[in-house]
Amino acid sequence: MASKEANPFELLKTKEIIAILDGDTKYDEYEFEDGNTVVISMPYLSGPDLCGVSTFFGLPMSYSWGKGAANLSRWQYLDNLMEHCMSENRMSDLLSYLFGKEQFSKMLSGHGADEIEAAHTHITSEIIQKINGILYFGSNELAVIGNQFVVKPIGSKVAVQVPQIRSIDREYIKSISNRAMQDVEQQNYDSAITKSRTLLEETFCYVIEKKGDTPSDSGDMAKLYKQVRTLYNMHTDGNTDRRINTLLSGLNSIVSAIAEMRNKDSDAHGVGANRIAIDEHHARLFVNSAMTMADFILSVEIKANSTQK
Repeated sequence: MASKEANPFELLKTKEIIAILDGDTKYDEYEFEDGNTVVISMPYLSGPDLCGVSTFFGLPMSYSWGKGAANLSRWQYLDNLMEHCMSENRMSDLLSYLFGKEQFSKMLSGHGADEIEAAHTHITSEIIQKINGILYFGSNELAVIGNQFVVKPIGSKVAVQVPQIRSIDREYIKSISNRAMQDVEQQNYDSAITKSRTLLEETFCYVIEKKGDTPSDSGDMAKLYKQVRTLYNMHTDGNTDRRINTLLSGLNSIVSAIAEMRNKDSDAHGVGANRIAIDEHHARLFVNSAMTMADFILSVEIKANSTQK
C-alpha cells in the first residue's frame, strides 16, 4: 500500500518557525523616514488572538479567562491551526492572512501609505528570508508564486493549483450561526462576532467564485461586498420599489458595522485599552444580522445562477 505523500507545509511546523509566525521571534529594527523604528517581526499573536484566527479559518476555538483556566500554549494553538489548514488545503490562505497588511496595522500605523507599503514589504521579505534560512538545510524554501504561498525544493518550479470552492448552503449558514449563538450564551461575545464576520466573508467569497471571479485578497470585507454587488447587479435603481432600495442601502451599514466591530473588538485582534464593552443583546444583534445577510446573499446567488442555466 502506497504511503500518503507528505504535505510540504509540514516543514513549517517546527517550534523555531512557529515562534517566528506567532510573533515571538524578534530581529533587527526597521527605520522610517522620520527616524522612528519598529522591530522586524510578525505581529504578536496572543492566546485569544490565535483562537480568533482559528475560528476564522473554520477551527472554532475559545479562550478561557480566570484562575485555573485550561488553555493550550500559543505554540499548540498555531500548530493545531496549521494542521487544520493543511487538511483543508488552506495553508496558503493562512500564510496570506498572517503576512497581510491588515495584521501589521498596529505596528505600522501613523505613517503615510507609501511608507507603510515599503515597511510592510521589507519586514515580510526579511521574515520569509529568516524562515528560508531554517528551511535551507533541507534544500527547501518558502516562496510566493502569484498570490499563493508554497514550500518547495530550492530553485524548483511549482504549478500552483487553484483551490476548490467551499460549498456553502443554508445548513452551513445555520450551523455557523448556531455556534456563534452558543458563544453568546457562554458570554464569549468576542468569538461570536469573529464567527459573524467569518460567515459573511466566506459567503461573499463563495458567491464571487461561483461567478467565475477571484475574491479580493486584501482582507477588506467592504471590498468583497462591493465585488458581490457589482457581479450580481445589486445596486439600487429607479425601477425598484423605494422600500426595497432602502433595505439594500441598509445592507451596506450591516457589512460595515460587522467588519468594523471585528477589526476593533473581536478576539482576532487584541487592541488593549481601545476595546469597548459588548453586551449580550449587541452580540445577538451581530450574529442574527450576519446570518440574515449571508442567507440573503446566498439567495441572490442561487437565483442569478439558476436563471443562467
